[in-house]
Amino acid sequence: MPSPTKLAGAVMLILGLASGKAAAAQFDYTLYSGLERNDNVNESATNQIGKNILDSGVSFSLAQAGSTLQANAAGDLEYLDYFGKGIKNQLFGQLNGNANWVVLPQRLDMTIQDYAGVQPVSTLTSNAPSNLQQTNVVALGPTLYFRLGETLHGQGELRYINSYASKASDFNSSRGQAALRLFKDLDPTDQLSANVEDQHVDFQNNTSSPNYDRVQAFARYDRKLTNLDLGVALGWSQIDFTHGPTKSTPLGLLSVNWQATPRNSFTFLAEHEYADAADDLMAQPNQYFTNIGNNINIGDTEVNSDVYLERTLQASYAFNTERFTLNVAPLYRKLDYLTDNTLNLTGRGFSSGLSYKLREDLTLSAFANYEKRNYDVIDRHDKFSNYGVSLLNQRTPHWAIRLALSRIQLSSSTPLQGYQSNVIYIGVVYTR
Repeated sequence: MPSPTKLAGAVMLILGLASGKAAAAQFDYTLYSGLERNDNVNESATNQIGKNILDSGVSFSLAQAGSTLQANAAGDLEYLDYFGKGIKNQLFGQLNGNANWVVLPQRLDMTIQDYAGVQPVSTLTSNAPSNLQQTNVVALGPTLYFRLGETLHGQGELRYINSYASKASDFNSSRGQAALRLFKDLDPTDQLSANVEDQHVDFQNNTSSPNYDRVQAFARYDRKLTNLDLGVALGWSQIDFTHGPTKSTPLGLLSVNWQATPRNSFTFLAEHEYADAADDLMAQPNQYFTNIGNNINIGDTEVNSDVYLERTLQASYAFNTERFTLNVAPLYRKLDYLTDNTLNLTGRGFSSGLSYKLREDLTLSAFANYEKRNYDVIDRHDKFSNYGVSLLNQRTPHWAIRLALSRIQLSSSTPLQGYQSNVIYIGVVYTR
């Protein structure tokens, strides 16, 4: 079986071939390079190290909407040169990509999904360069479609899933997943479904958590209107550990997407289910609170083998005009681990951003993120904030200059874990 990094490369090759052969494909990219000054690059409370950093990379996106191949991908590849000794230079990748090949129309599809990102080795320490690692989750397999009547149809799914982390070896796993779904079309906008999913998880290094099987059975109702999408799921989830206990819990989900007006949109998501780090990296590949360099983001998921009961409430509001955009997204989450409860977490916070076009060639942007995290078992309480402003001067249709200022701050009840870091960045951007 190819390594996860080779699988990720295969995905990019498939998508590249699709963009080269299909007229319907749209491929865009942005090249950037700049100089960054960070006054506490190791995010330390007592041993601050100031560094100049050369930050260069490429951001890209691909959209393919053919009758035989559909593909979407967005990602970044970024290289950080820390100048001199003390900190090793780093190369990181970030990818959210999927491709679907229609083998037999309305009968059989082959799907491959790839989610690459950067996560901390430990969420209890700062995001210093030594605490960062590359992660990757790949899922691939067939989907078979069948019809049982005019308004009743179904599908069967088989997936091989591989998770990999460059440092946290207990995250590395191979998974097999099977699912059966039956759909009843109530009318053109409403649909009811019955779903059964079974996943077997084998860890390459399972010293910290045993292998397990997860079975989920749930009913789901979906309603799709012109300006409103509504989804509700209720059911049951069970974790059966090898050489361990069996755990079970109710499963519930509510999702709402509402385009209230052409300029105003709202989303809401509530979840109660078992999950693990690989699930979260696939379900929310863009859920980030901090960033390194210019484009690569750092997640806040503890990358390990443990399963947790996840209770999440998320909402967002977005306002868009030709000159001004605003988004605000509050978040509540509670994680209760099943094997090792050291990292049991309750978090409350928000992320926000705005952008204003001062003139046709000059855009001012700002962001602010905040979360209060309580670790009840170890009696630790953290307050994390990250905020900044940037100015983009579009010199020509392809070339721009970017100036950015940002600040990261953590206050903690645990001695010597708090820190603050200030960053100044200036760079050039080329957009295709």
